[in-house]
Amino acid sequence: MKVIVIGAAGHIGTYLVPMLVNAGYDTVAITRKMSQPYEDNPAWHKVKRELLDRESDPDFIQKLKVMEPDIIVDLVNFNIRETKKIVEGFQGSRLSHYVYCSSCWAHGMAQTIPFDPDDLRKEPLDDYGKDKFASELYLKEQYRTNGFPATVIMPGQISGPGWTIINPWGNNSMKVFQDIADGKEIALPNFGQEILHHVHGYDVAQVFFKAVTHRNQALGETFDAEAATHITLYGFAKHMYEYFGQEPKIRFLPWTEWCKYEGNPEECDHTYYHIARSGVFSIEKEKRLLEYQPKYTCIETIDLAVRSYIDRGLITVRSMK
Repeated sequence: MKVIVIGAAGHIGTYLVPMLVNAGYDTVAITRKMSQPYEDNPAWHKVKRELLDRESDPDFIQKLKVMEPDIIVDLVNFNIRETKKIVEGFQGSRLSHYVYCSSCWAHGMAQTIPFDPDDLRKEPLDDYGKDKFASELYLKEQYRTNGFPATVIMPGQISGPGWTIINPWGNNSMKVFQDIADGKEIALPNFGQEILHHVHGYDVAQVFFKAVTHRNQALGETFDAEAATHITLYGFAKHMYEYFGQEPKIRFLPWTEWCKYEGNPEECDHTYYHIARSGVFSIEKEKRLLEYQPKYTCIETIDLAVRSYIDRGLITVRSMK
C-alpha cells in the first residue's frame, strides 16, 4: 500500500517514515525543502522524496491525487480550509485512510480529568487550537455522513533530543536550565502544580503508525498521543536539580509577580498557554484500540533532551556532584 506522509522530516515524521518503510509500505515523503530528519535511519534511503508546498502550490491536491495514495498522514495541516481541500479532493477516490495531526492544544482548559479525546465540546484557548478542533469536527462529520476515512491524533508536547522542549517554567527559555545547572535559586509561577505533557517524538509516531496498522479500529476516532505519565512544574524543576547534582532551591511567586521575574513578555505569554491548559491525559483508549505501548516515560524523554542540550553546548555544566 502507498502511504504519503506530508511534513515527513519533522518531529513526528523522523520516526514515522522508518516505521512505515520497515513494515513494507510504499512510502512517499512530502516536504517543502530537502531537509534532513532529526535522526538518520537506513530506511530513509528507501523513501521517495517529493518537494511540495501546500501554501504556495495551487496544484498541491492534484499532485497528491496523481500519486494515487492509499493512505495520507497529514502532519503539517494548520488550517481548516486545507482540511476541506483534502476531503473534497479525495472524496470517492481510492484513498482508504486520512490520518490528521491535531494537537493537545485543541483540548483547551480541563474541566474534568483525564481529558476525553472524544469530547466534542472542547474549548481551545487560541486560534491554533481552534483551527485544529474545527478540522476534527469537520472530519468526524464527513466520516459520519459521507464515509470519509479519517482519524484524528492529538500529540502532546513533542520532545526528545534535537529540539527545544518545554522547560520547568512552561516556556522555551534556556535560562532556567542553566540556572539550575549552576545551582542557583529559581522561582515557579503559582505553586508549581500545573502539568506538562512531554512525549517523545518516537511515541507520537508510534500512535500514527498504530492508527495506520489498526485502520478499522481507528476510523472515525480521535486519539491523544501521550506518554503514560506527566510532570508538574515543581516536579520538573526538582528533577533537574537532581539531574545536575544540585540541591533544589525553588520558591513560588504569584502569576503577575512571576511574569516580572521571568522578564520576557513573549515567554510569559508562552507559559500562560501551557499552564492554563494544564491537565492529565489517559492513554487507555490508545492501548485498547491501537495496542499502543509508549517506549519512553516523560522523565526519560526530558533527560534525553537535556543531555542533547549539554552535548550541543546549549547548557554549560561546570560541576556535577
